[in-house]
Amino acid sequence: MNLWLSTVGSLEPRPSLPGPIVADVAIVGAGYTGLWTAYYLARAEPSLRIAVLEKEYAGFGASGRNGGWCSALFPTPASLLARQHGRAGVVAMRRAMEATVDEVGRVAVAEDIDCDWAKGGTVTLARTPAQLRRAEAAVQEADDLVLLSADEAAKRCGATRVLGGTYTPNCAAIHPARLVRGLARAVEDRGVTIYEGTPALRLRKGAVDTPAGTVRAPVVIRATEAYTPELPGMRRAIAPIYSLIVATPPLPDSFWADAGLAERETFSDFRRLIIYGQRTADNRLVFGGRGAPYHFGSRTRPAYDREPRVFAGLRRTLAELFPALGTVPITHAWGGAVGIPADWSASVGLDRTTGLGWAGGYVGDGVGTANLAGRTLADLVLDVDSELTALPWVGHRSPRWAPEPLRWVGVNAVRKLVTWADAARL
Repeated sequence: MNLWLSTVGSLEPRPSLPGPIVADVAIVGAGYTGLWTAYYLARAEPSLRIAVLEKEYAGFGASGRNGGWCSALFPTPASLLARQHGRAGVVAMRRAMEATVDEVGRVAVAEDIDCDWAKGGTVTLARTPAQLRRAEAAVQEADDLVLLSADEAAKRCGATRVLGGTYTPNCAAIHPARLVRGLARAVEDRGVTIYEGTPALRLRKGAVDTPAGTVRAPVVIRATEAYTPELPGMRRAIAPIYSLIVATPPLPDSFWADAGLAERETFSDFRRLIIYGQRTADNRLVFGGRGAPYHFGSRTRPAYDREPRVFAGLRRTLAELFPALGTVPITHAWGGAVGIPADWSASVGLDRTTGLGWAGGYVGDGVGTANLAGRTLADLVLDVDSELTALPWVGHRSPRWAPEPLRWVGVNAVRKLVTWADAARL
């Protein structure tokens, strides 16, 4: 069961598309990307007819399932950005992402979205000598990181075997489903119509085909992230990789006295196979990580949200980090797919010839990045030259993934390799 969606209130479905319609902008996907795009467009041009089409319900995908980090992390490796756009491009993206964290918090307040916002930053622990070396290298590359001593790191996050770590203030812990559901309400208040239970069968110039009829619009935005491979011709555009999460019951003050996270810092460590956690507003510990297999053909299925082996591994890791949790039950366990492009480079853009726009490839860092994408797409649609439309990720086109079975073999081989390296403490 997904903790976030089980505590978000009513999920009463919105009406589906009743038949063919005409709009100024059609957006496919009612997650963060689609809803932020609709929000900024409607705010800038209230007269626009904006239709958001969603196969399931607003927040069904990663927007309602993630670990609750609204961070300044940008998925494209800084070294790749630097090679393609120079040091100035790296700095511009970093500054834009840092501002994005505060922008999400500002909108949450302005629109009365109670998403348990707490900007406590992120502490990333080093728990082996190899991890400590990676922490030291990370500080050299990012000017928002400070290197922590063992005592400083353990004071923020009292896990076992802490040798040091890093800290950045540029992250807020949130309740992600409350954010996305509140955002859906906010865009409807501004005149946007969300059609749930309305799958897109095909996106083309000037139109989105659905089972209920065609939505005609001069601008069509694809905001489908990990579900992009379901669209015709997009099977190799994105690899959906599953990330799984567990949650404890509310924990007593005696636990938090040792575990720390007093400012609700989000936390991780420098292992290669990503883990992530947060202290929730009601004092649960939410903890997730990668490790689930990639499924042949970029398939996504509800059954893939539950991998007992991965849940058991997360439970073991949690108890190893915090031995006091060794006998504490897990109350919620869930998962979902994140979208990974072949070059691990997120992108946003609008093809003015076809009117087709897109954003995605967030590699699991989409809570903040999707807001930046929405603001950028709004400027692109409205033909506004801005600092956002000049950022280096605008217009980027990732290469397609290799065909199967090479994709399945390659992705799962890398997963096993990094799992081995972490076990060997390399």
